Amino acid sequence: MKHSKNPGTTTQNGAPDGKDAGHSGHSTHLDQSEQHQHDEHGNGGDQHSGHQHSEHGSGGHQLNGHQAADHSHSHSHSHSHSHSHAPDNKKGLLIALIITGGIMFLEFFGGLVTGSLALLSDSGHMLSDTASLALSLVAMIIAAKPPSSKNSYGFFRFEIMAALFNGVTLFVIAGFIMWEAYQRFFSPPAVASGTMMLIAAVGLLANLISAWSLMRKSEAKDNINIRSAYLHIMGDALGSVGALIAGLIMNLFSWYVADPIISVLVALLILRSAWGVIRQAFHILMEGTPLTVNIRDVQETLLGIEGVIDVHDLHIWTITSGLDALSGHLLIGDYTDHQQVLQQALKIVEDKFGIHHTTLQIENSSLKHRELPV
Repeated sequence: MKHSKNPGTTTQNGAPDGKDAGHSGHSTHLDQSEQHQHDEHGNGGDQHSGHQHSEHGSGGHQLNGHQAADHSHSHSHSHSHSHSHAPDNKKGLLIALIITGGIMFLEFFGGLVTGSLALLSDSGHMLSDTASLALSLVAMIIAAKPPSSKNSYGFFRFEIMAALFNGVTLFVIAGFIMWEAYQRFFSPPAVASGTMMLIAAVGLLANLISAWSLMRKSEAKDNINIRSAYLHIMGDALGSVGALIAGLIMNLFSWYVADPIISVLVALLILRSAWGVIRQAFHILMEGTPLTVNIRDVQETLLGIEGVIDVHDLHIWTITSGLDALSGHLLIGDYTDHQQVLQQALKIVEDKFGIHHTTLQIENSSLKHRELPV
């Protein structure tokens, strides 16, 4: 790690000038002579999508109307996060994949034998689920690959893209079910309801076991990739419940139109779940502010630090589920201790907002840089 010998140099852990901070979680650098000395990280460095740090001497606006004389600014990179995908996530997905694949074949052939659209549509749904679970498993394996010089964030985003794909496939399946139901609505065929109910019961039990394995062994609540797979399985479970209800109605009343009606209701429930996954995945890919963080609260909290005059160019985004990042500029008083402000800001962001991957640029009145587009 290389530090400037300049008297104004600051390091993340408050080490004296010219000394190695010895803190693997953070790195900072200070520029007082129009040159940057960047810390080198083992993961290939940091790279923020859609965000650039301003370079000195580039012209543009003057901060708070101060004239440029001498200047000091420091960057801090906080990398103390510990983000890894536990083997249990993979185990839960693998169990669900095996169960779902087996029930898919059972319901497909059962639908052919009984003539039930509910079973056939659910088997089609489970075919997509099998592929989606496999994709989620592959995405988790790829996301575990270490960062490189070409991909400084690694492959975490692959999980988000897999979740988006899974959400879209749920929409396609629901549309297919509703189209088939429409065609059968006016002339519903006879269905072997007894056999249909037996197969649906087996499918429901298998789906519940799969959902349980994901909830118990994985991060279905916090990981959008796992959650999209979980929603696929719960969609299957709803399909099995629908098939059971339709089978019971047809068995008691020989009312075969119940089959397409129940199928449509299940499809609507699938659409509702799919929309939530698609919306969240799209929000992450668009570098949206995490839903759990209010950017105004962050800004006001940083402004509350003694010596901080202004907070600007503040960005907060999600790299992947459970890994948020923050970058911003803090304008401080000319005689304010850079290191003290920096340490306090990093601690507040981590403790209050749970963001460990933080990059802050410290500025005073002597620094000017062009206005950033975002």
